[in-house]
Amino acid sequence: MQRWLIAAAMTCVAATGCSKDDGKATSSTRRPQQAGQGTNPLTTAGHLAGIEVAGLSGDQRAVQAHVDAMHRNLMRDMRLADPARRIDLENARAAVRPLTGVQSSVWIDRQNLLVMVGGSQYRSMAMIDRVCLALEPLGDTLAVVVNLQDVTATTSEGADTLSRNCQLGAGERAMLQPKRQVDVLDPEVRRVFRAQQGAPTDK
Repeated sequence: MQRWLIAAAMTCVAATGCSKDDGKATSSTRRPQQAGQGTNPLTTAGHLAGIEVAGLSGDQRAVQAHVDAMHRNLMRDMRLADPARRIDLENARAAVRPLTGVQSSVWIDRQNLLVMVGGSQYRSMAMIDRVCLALEPLGDTLAVVVNLQDVTATTSEGADTLSRNCQLGAGERAMLQPKRQVDVLDPEVRRVFRAQQGAPTDK
């Protein structure tokens, strides 16, 4: 069984290139974890082989570790956040605070983090990536939608909120995660934050 799994994994790499690494140079810029893209077959084969070896040696801890890892991968493929790895709200705010461009942050609800930035250059998907990377050590970022607002915006378009789930594409949400229209539902939050930064409030 073990030899078959290893052989299958090697065949997968050689014949189909199923590994995420396609041989091209990778960017030096690290991206946040991504969900819903399918687990690398080589990773699954490695866990199955690990279970086989650990089972033969009687190492139940190792068996459970491989099973847990496969379960986490399955949940990520299903876009289902891990409730056992919820991010502490205050720790998240503390992790985001030192990032360049961040003025302040607040949790709108358990899943939506509103981050106020000072300048249009910080209202970008790249900034959302930076926020998500800061949150990764704290738990499962698939449960988090980052909402950016520029407190220095002088136009309606520039004041619009830029939102994205940490591990998904623009407009996508995790399973059971509702979409929230921050600009429509929370105008008071924007006014409070802009007042805190000394910017004129919307009338």
